[in-house]
Amino acid sequence: VQLVESGGGLVQAGGSLRLSCAASGSIFSIRAMGWYRQAPGKQRELVAAITSGAKTDYTDNVKGRFTISRDNVKNTVYLQMNSLKPEDTAVYYCNADLRETWRTYFSDYWGQGTQVTVSS
Repeated sequence: VQLVESGGGLVQAGGSLRLSCAASGSIFSIRAMGWYRQAPGKQRELVAAITSGAKTDYTDNVKGRFTISRDNVKNTVYLQMNSLKPEDTAVYYCNADLRETWRTYFSDYWGQGTQVTVSS
């Protein structure tokens, strides 16, 4: 199983970026998918998550600015980030809670990370 992220980059404060993460390989079922971020010197934190039924959750400091969505057919999760702030600068990681076959348990899988830099 691979999770491949794309869409990171450099943007000015107030700008927007859209991250994508596609899961591929042997996938039987995906429960939650989400985005985490890690800034230099800080712990990795949950930014947003979405269940297979499209129930969403956000950390407080991105509510109203970020929107998470997913395409269950494509096994892809998106993060639309608007009104970006310098404090949003971090490496963003995709996460999926999935199982590869009907015999296996659900496990966490991670992408390689994509850098988001917001300049002031």
